[in-house]
Amino acid sequence: MVVAGAEVKIGRLESIVEQIGEAVLATTETIERLAERVDSLSTQVEQQGKQLQQQGYQILALCDAVQTLAETQDDSLQRLSQLTKTLDRMMTLIEGSDS
Repeated sequence: MVVAGAEVKIGRLESIVEQIGEAVLATTETIERLAERVDSLSTQVEQQGKQLQQQGYQILALCDAVQTLAETQDDSLQRLSQLTKTLDRMMTLIEGSDS
């Protein structure tokens, strides 16, 4: 009887060990899938970071271009103002010679 009781206990222990082993395998597989997902997300975040950096460079280049355009526009307005003044003087002289 003692032997039969010991065999039952050993059978239960074997079953428990088997269940623990299956749980460990399932946990390992889950962790591996999670690790793959984390790697994928990490790659995506890295790519998005690079895109943001490129967009930052593009924005800086656009700001420089707008500033250059504004400076050119200002210079053009000054020249047009001078030209308008010169034309006004010429019209005044022409009108004065007609009189």
